Amino acid sequence: MAMPLHSFRAFCLPFVILFSVLPAAIAQDAIDVWIGTGRSALSKGIYHTTLNKSTGKLAVPTLAAELDGPGFLARHPRLSVLYAVCTLEQRGCVAAFAIEDKSVSPRLRLLNSVEIGDGGGTHLSVDQTGTNLITAQYGGGSVALFSLNPDGSIKARTALIKHRGASGFVSSRQNAPHAHWAGFSPDGRFAFVPDLGLDQVVIYQFDAEASTLSPHGFGPLPPGSGPRHMKFHPNGQFIFVLNELNLTVTVFRYDAQHGTMTALKSFSTLPVNYRAELQGFSASEIRVHPDGRFVYSANRGHDTISVFEFDDGNGELKLVQNEHVRGATPRNFNLSPGADWLLAAGQDSHTLASFAVDATSGKLTYNRSCIHTPSAICVLFGFE
Repeated sequence: MAMPLHSFRAFCLPFVILFSVLPAAIAQDAIDVWIGTGRSALSKGIYHTTLNKSTGKLAVPTLAAELDGPGFLARHPRLSVLYAVCTLEQRGCVAAFAIEDKSVSPRLRLLNSVEIGDGGGTHLSVDQTGTNLITAQYGGGSVALFSLNPDGSIKARTALIKHRGASGFVSSRQNAPHAHWAGFSPDGRFAFVPDLGLDQVVIYQFDAEASTLSPHGFGPLPPGSGPRHMKFHPNGQFIFVLNELNLTVTVFRYDAQHGTMTALKSFSTLPVNYRAELQGFSASEIRVHPDGRFVYSANRGHDTISVFEFDDGNGELKLVQNEHVRGATPRNFNLSPGADWLLAAGQDSHTLASFAVDATSGKLTYNRSCIHTPSAICVLFGFE
């Protein structure tokens, strides 16, 4: 349900103030922000805005590529190429776009697309070499791998693997596999796929040169957790798995040599007094501060970002803040390069709000910059 207009005004600055921002002034100290969107009457595709790195202010977004349901986005590690899972000609596809550098508003030019082969994609990542792309399919319960051409376009799908089984602990959500995220280990030797339906992080051995995935093992989660997204600690020794269904973060110790993960403990993303109200709440996204001292996660329904302090000596997370996103249904958020700012997308409020990140405490302060972004469900930063 979309947020009423009076609520939107309460969360965001008036549009007249937003439109008074001068593009030329922003461009001098700005970084690109790409916004993936869900299917709605308001959304038309992938949008582009800029974040002023000094003030944290956001510019008025513009439509960069008209596209059906370009939910999650990824960026090539070296080239000016953007990728999206989307629907083209009623087929679930992954698409590659060249970023055309224009002084006022960058546009995206479609390079090509390849059908996933198991419905629509839910998440995608590009490996560190820039030669492969991986997708997770929630509906199909599968993972797909694609090889990339030297220009960043998609060469071919090289693997499509269906997950098997089901946890069954939460019958309405865990009666089948539901792959929800896909990404690579820091050394590029393994691929990881949290599967909400299995209560597992499925691990594959990954060969970038051959563009292959081979079953390797899994990291188990407590029954009914519903693993959704995950991130590595910068030191490569820990993995943080965000569990959608029970709103927890499970910390794993990671053995990079053997590609194995061992669960240490799970931590609630909400204060104890909110645990009885979990009906209608769900966790969505997780990020790690580049210095490794702080972890952030998003809570839909509660509509907050949780801020944790992390102790890499004992693997403990300490909840220090739940900051409201000034919107509704934060399906995604992201930290700017350098982690000076956090941008939180409100899917149902059609908003993108800016928060300052305190370098000492990790806590968030609303920056009073909030823009209208139709059905925003992915926030991706460009190169500085």
